[in-house]
Amino acid sequence: MADVVFFDLDGTLVDHRSAVWEAIGQIVQAAPNATAPPQELAALWWALEARHMREYLAGQCSFAEHHRRRLRSFLPALGEPVPQSPRLLDAWITDRYLTAFEESWQTYPDVRPCLENLKRLPRGPRLAVLTNGDPGQQRAKLARFGLLEYFEAVLTPTELGAAKPAAYTTACRWMRTDPAQAVNVGDMLESDANAAVFAGLTGIWLDRGIDFVTGGPSPTADKTVLRIERLTDLPDHLSHTNV
Repeated sequence: MADVVFFDLDGTLVDHRSAVWEAIGQIVQAAPNATAPPQELAALWWALEARHMREYLAGQCSFAEHHRRRLRSFLPALGEPVPQSPRLLDAWITDRYLTAFEESWQTYPDVRPCLENLKRLPRGPRLAVLTNGDPGQQRAKLARFGLLEYFEAVLTPTELGAAKPAAYTTACRWMRTDPAQAVNVGDMLESDANAAVFAGLTGIWLDRGIDFVTGGPSPTADKTVLRIERLTDLPDHLSHTNV
């Protein structure tokens, strides 16, 4: 049995993609001066999120600034003027986007049953969340659904000083465990499963049937990848492995 199981958060515990599309969908549908159809505008927002999130994770800007950069690029396509003041940009994000985004958060139905079953395992593993997101926002998601109590730690680049995949080794040190005794579970084949294996952990790919980035079908994995389709498959999987 593993000593520690790390869980990714977005796309694994909480349906981040659906929340983004719901929130930005409301905005673009109500934009009378938009320069493109709603679907194109939503796709632009998603692409800008990925671009500026990478900048945040690389330490090139704060979490708030990554939102501002996204908005500066997006507002012209929405047909709206771009405020020069960071305060006004922050207000737009809070009032127009974050409120709807947070209201749209949902956990996947297999999350709580999985965590409850892990808690009941004899000599079960310690659990932690390992996410590249903002610590305040990620803890708020877990608190919303009463999930914080299941985890010994919620680890982000703020605590670890690095994002995944570099964070895997640091996260193991934080949890006082050896990578060989740790498991990482997440919905991203490369960054959650393959990168964890490269760092010496056991990587388990949660294949939810959709590519988190593109929204298309899941990528194809070779037969060496440990794969599950539901988090409720995880407790039994751990019970039958030598990790």
